[in-house]
Amino acid sequence: MAGGTPAVPGRRYHAQMRADQTYICFLRGVNVGGNKMLKMAELKALFDSLKLRDAKTYLQSGNVVFRSDEPDRTALIRRIEEGIRKKSGMEVKVILRTMDELRKVIAANPLAPDNRNPSALLVAFLASPIAEKGKATLTSLKIGSEEIEFGEGEIYMYFPENMARSKLAAALTEKKVGVNVTARNWNTVNALLKMAEELS
Repeated sequence: MAGGTPAVPGRRYHAQMRADQTYICFLRGVNVGGNKMLKMAELKALFDSLKLRDAKTYLQSGNVVFRSDEPDRTALIRRIEEGIRKKSGMEVKVILRTMDELRKVIAANPLAPDNRNPSALLVAFLASPIAEKGKATLTSLKIGSEEIEFGEGEIYMYFPENMARSKLAAALTEKKVGVNVTARNWNTVNALLKMAEELS
């Protein structure tokens, strides 16, 4: 795109970023049901070895806040994924958001958090735009009490009943959605933004 920064079609997340950013890294599927076990202390040490500065982890679900001068988002994702594979032997996909992007994700939430249980309110982060087929698949699985809204690079969902038994929640996989996806509850999303702001 002449005169501008190239962006992934259909979304606001640019492939080329300004240098010296604070990032939030979401790892998909680690430490869930005894699968892909990865200690957070080891994950922090890995980020340090990859020259990703001031890395701090949050919870066991694979969340890292860090700083980097790498302006190429794709290269940064590749560096992290390859680092995890070389260190642990596991194939783990990651999704990155900058601090400013995460702040906008929170501000754009169409499901008013004040009226909802924050542990049942999820934000699913997408690696690339979801196609209409994926949207239709998820929407078809929603029961009456559940809510789902599609954002630019995220999906907002609310599960007022048993999330563990929800067909919609269970469908948050790359196979069903069509793109790499990982979800965090509202408390975690806000905690990660706070960590990022403290790091900046």
